[in-house]
Amino acid sequence: MNQAKFSQLTPIGFLQTFVIELMELCEEAGSAQAGQIIERIARSAGRFFEEAFRTEYALDQALDRESYADLIIGLKNKIGGHFSLISSDAECIRVASSRCPFGEGVKNSPELCRMTSSVFGGIAARNFGYAKVVLERRIALGHEGCEVGIYLNHETATGLQGIEYRDQPEPKPEQKHTCDLQARIEERMHRIWCQINVRHPMLPDTERPAIVAQSPAMQDVLRAVEIVAPTPATVLIRGETGVGKELVARAIHAMSERCEKPFIAVNCGAIPEGLVESVLFGHEKGAFTGAIEIHRGYFERADGGTLFLDEVDSLTPAVQTGLLRVLQEGELERVGGHRTLNVDTRIIAATNCDLEKAVAEGRFRKDLYYRINVVKLAIPPLSERSEDIPYLVDLILKRLAKRYRKPIQGVTAALMERLRAYPWPGNVRELENVLERAVLFAQGAEVADADVGLSSAVSMECGWKAIRKQVLDRVEREYLDQALKRFQGDINRVAEWMELTPRAVYLKLSELGIDPSPFRPLRSKMAKDR
Repeated sequence: MNQAKFSQLTPIGFLQTFVIELMELCEEAGSAQAGQIIERIARSAGRFFEEAFRTEYALDQALDRESYADLIIGLKNKIGGHFSLISSDAECIRVASSRCPFGEGVKNSPELCRMTSSVFGGIAARNFGYAKVVLERRIALGHEGCEVGIYLNHETATGLQGIEYRDQPEPKPEQKHTCDLQARIEERMHRIWCQINVRHPMLPDTERPAIVAQSPAMQDVLRAVEIVAPTPATVLIRGETGVGKELVARAIHAMSERCEKPFIAVNCGAIPEGLVESVLFGHEKGAFTGAIEIHRGYFERADGGTLFLDEVDSLTPAVQTGLLRVLQEGELERVGGHRTLNVDTRIIAATNCDLEKAVAEGRFRKDLYYRINVVKLAIPPLSERSEDIPYLVDLILKRLAKRYRKPIQGVTAALMERLRAYPWPGNVRELENVLERAVLFAQGAEVADADVGLSSAVSMECGWKAIRKQVLDRVEREYLDQALKRFQGDINRVAEWMELTPRAVYLKLSELGIDPSPFRPLRSKMAKDR
């Protein structure tokens, strides 16, 4: 654009400058985020262009293929393109162009083609229910012209590299509120994440938190977060392992007045029993053998902010007493100390067990239960959130594609059906694990297969309980195998990752007949050397 003469500046050139600068800004923010921004802008713009077209030609019904082709060709040609129709049938509408409306600038920002595809795809999906836009030739990539295929039949489009679009009805007022709320929560969480990355530049920005809440159950959770977050109320989050309890706790912190202060997450079940008090409340120098200096516990380090206590049910009676004192009085004493310290720490607790049963059996203090259960949030399992699965899959795949540098854009419709039908006993964490393995072995832009659901070896004549146990055992075995490989057989780290106690991990390994020692390379080598 800098080579253009000022005397030749046109309204189109003026607009192109803004668009290209927008693209460069988006690319700086990251390709995944750029794609989302571009697609959102293009979808909204496409809706406006379609309405303008309908008004001018007095069209009230859904567009037929001929009218749709007229619209997209006329749209491009009016802003400086040279598009024409190549073919049109029930399967695909194909258009071509010998001149790009964005001029030579498109070669510097080839992602501008994404805008074209999103406008074409969004309009087609609204009128035909489904579309997949395939950019077969592109001037932006050095081809002599552009050729775009808009496939209207999912089966015909299977295997082709492109972006799929489906009709998305206008959200109801309450759904719009939830979408806005989700955007606000994620914006606050992302801002905090960016601040953390400034302090710790080695942290991967691809893993920043995001909440998926398309299902009514998760939308209810977000609305509860909005109400509870600004208050000082203690929150108890209930839910199965892997549903995202910590993510919800971070959302509460991000939306609270404490958002600029620390958020510290602690897996109580992963702390060795003899060190729990020291880790949480700190210790004085000389309090015990090895205490060579003063140690500030998590409560002190989270002063002014939020402390997330996962697996709170695993705390010993002594630690439960100390926690109750902090909740009631805002006071604590370090192990081996005699000085009372005042802390202002908001507690968010979480558990995946039946706390009421633990209270009845005397394993958990009743008064502490009432203190942490001021507000209860129940996170539904993934089996009750099927509406969230496509969005979770999209989010996870984008992270994995960037991590492994693979051009993955989605999964096939057949695989998505399997993913939505599977009960996911391991919840989101299991979904992440399955998709990670699938991405590693995937060929092309779409993931077509994943190790999920019942294998063909499972006999349907077995009872439901037997089948369920087989599936659970297989999933648990694969997950433990991956965790042991990742952490080289370190059971404490595996337990922390799985949000379990080390004892629970050992019991599960014993039950499944898994020996962790081969996963410890150094020890294995030493054993061989002997």
